[in-house]
Amino acid sequence: MIPNPNTTRRDVLRMLAALGLAPVATFVAGCGSDGSASDGFPDYAWDGPLGPENLFAHGVASGDPLPEAVILWTKLDPEPGAGTLQAWFEIATDPEMRRRVLAGWVETDAERDWTVKLDATGLRPGTTYFYRFRALGRESVVGRTRTAPVGDVERLRLGVVSCSNFAYGWFHAYRFLAERDDLDAVLHLGDYIYEYGTGEYGSARPCEPTGEILTLADYRTRYSQYRRDPDLQEVHRQHPFIAVWDDHESADNSWQGGAENHQPDTEGDWVVRRQAAWRAYSEWMPTRTPDPERIYRVLKFGNLVQLTMLDSRTVGRSLQASGILDPAVRDEARTMLGPEQEAWFDEQMRTSVATWNLVGQQVMMAPLKLQGAPNSAGGGLIANVDQWDGYFAARARLFRSVRESGATNLVVLTGDIHSSWGNELTDDPNDPAVYDPATGRGAVGVEFVCPGVSSPGFSPSAAEGLLAAGRQHNPHIKYAELTLRGYLVVDVTRERVQCTWVHLDRVDDPSGANQAEDAIWSVAAGTTKLVEDAAPAGAGERRPLAP
Repeated sequence: MIPNPNTTRRDVLRMLAALGLAPVATFVAGCGSDGSASDGFPDYAWDGPLGPENLFAHGVASGDPLPEAVILWTKLDPEPGAGTLQAWFEIATDPEMRRRVLAGWVETDAERDWTVKLDATGLRPGTTYFYRFRALGRESVVGRTRTAPVGDVERLRLGVVSCSNFAYGWFHAYRFLAERDDLDAVLHLGDYIYEYGTGEYGSARPCEPTGEILTLADYRTRYSQYRRDPDLQEVHRQHPFIAVWDDHESADNSWQGGAENHQPDTEGDWVVRRQAAWRAYSEWMPTRTPDPERIYRVLKFGNLVQLTMLDSRTVGRSLQASGILDPAVRDEARTMLGPEQEAWFDEQMRTSVATWNLVGQQVMMAPLKLQGAPNSAGGGLIANVDQWDGYFAARARLFRSVRESGATNLVVLTGDIHSSWGNELTDDPNDPAVYDPATGRGAVGVEFVCPGVSSPGFSPSAAEGLLAAGRQHNPHIKYAELTLRGYLVVDVTRERVQCTWVHLDRVDDPSGANQAEDAIWSVAAGTTKLVEDAAPAGAGERRPLAP
């Protein structure tokens, strides 16, 4: 075995990693000044017994791109009883891995569930890289990633997904996204896994473990099952992810102090379960989260986009109201983000210099009313207390923060609801003195809501009834499709942000599905009005996929 060459930092890094505070990574060489491979890079060598053939059964992944760094991830599956292991990584500018720019060792062990997660630094901005891992004489597949650009950026192109329930069908949406060669990153807005047992919410595929997941071992096992899915592996292999959790990464309708799908008398202490869920997420997801309990963060793409990722689910959320008539819906003291995250969001808006401020978060921000009325007349009847509607004062504070900050061009990207929506963001859509649905006057921004990857939407009859009510009581909702699965392609230029809803005809057939670009809406810079487009924007910069 080749030893880690940097022994002075190793023990400190391992201790921090065990606490969830840092990845264990030691680089043996850096990038040349022109980005070309340095002559000083050593080659990987192994003179011991070969590890298992399926040592890299969970593939590779990358995420949270910065201008000079990106998170790289893989997992080892050694023989039982193995001790601390070292994996070799290398990064190159070509898929054949001939023009290497970085290489080094990273350690892992059972305390991290054999996951390998490192922050690869010293890279060039706006550059596509290829990477792979080696360990115990075995070699991973080659992955592809991309760093964030700097300066004057003309275009950014993102895939957006949420709600991937293994038990409800196949991940064809991931496969279609993996085949696109012009995306800069994929945003996953939560419900990456589901906590239910086999047959409890979907019966197309069995779950591992078979029961509801409660412990750290359970959560790790469920992530392991998901990450063996070939379509999920492929989209991770081809694109860097920027991800946040929603409720099902822990338990359904979770909040700071519990969850609807958690019964303390039979399932134990909520904090213990939540911390197990957070730890497994930190281990298995390619996120840059020095604190595994804090998922909210900012990523910047030159002066074009500031992407603010929120936690509207667990870190600061008050208990949901008991029902749509509960006066707690308008309680000023209740929070969706918590005071600390609210203050942090306000600071991000006040300091943003980007043309577009994109916000990735979990639950629908726009009002969704069963009966419309101005706020001065009671506000009408909302549809769902788990959404921002159930936290009226918290939403008002967020909108006020955006208005007073001077931040421009707010576009909110949302998951959770297993359906497709295009909304203009106002907290008083039924008062013509506050909001004009014809011009967008009075809105603070727009919202694009993505459908589920596989999780089911509304039944056709429920969708028909909700859409009928929506047309009459929700003039700020410009587009809705409530039954189909799929994903979004969000295309950003200085002039506009365009969203294309791509829908699938089925997820119940493992052999595949058909996709269609069903709706294209955009918002022009300096406006808050959604406009339907005749066609999606052409492909962005085409870059070779990983082989």
